[in-house]
Amino acid sequence: MIVFRITTEKWAGNLRGSGFAARWNSNGIFTCYSASSRALTCLEMVAHLNADRLRTPFKLTIIDIPDELEIKTLNMDVLPEYWSEHNNYPICQEIGDKWVQNFESCVLRVPSAIIKNEFNYLINHQHQDFKKLKIIDLEDFEFDLRIKEN
Repeated sequence: MIVFRITTEKWAGNLRGSGFAARWNSNGIFTCYSASSRALTCLEMVAHLNADRLRTPFKLTIIDIPDELEIKTLNMDVLPEYWSEHNNYPICQEIGDKWVQNFESCVLRVPSAIIKNEFNYLINHQHQDFKKLKIIDLEDFEFDLRIKEN
């Protein structure tokens, strides 16, 4: 399976994550976020950046997750009805933190809060299977500024 990640050049090729809090992790919990397509990873970034930040030079990291690697899928039954709302971050963070800390798998498939029935893939760099993931390529990535005008 191929997944995609957009970051600034500083973080390109780094599958460790920043350790900054996001939907599926608390501060200090290192989780790498990737998405099932270039388009989804683009939309995920656009949702979190203002128009000025979109002018920053970015890189797209293309990641290969071997087919034989177990990918745990988050059971939607554990999420509240409005899990995708910002005020429910603590519920999602608790789930993601537990997944990282318990080494349940190297990759966790979670629903996208932006596009229904699309998925993001979290990567735990501390898991023993992490070494099986491969960075296939790094590409320059520019956001089309029509996506998010001032």
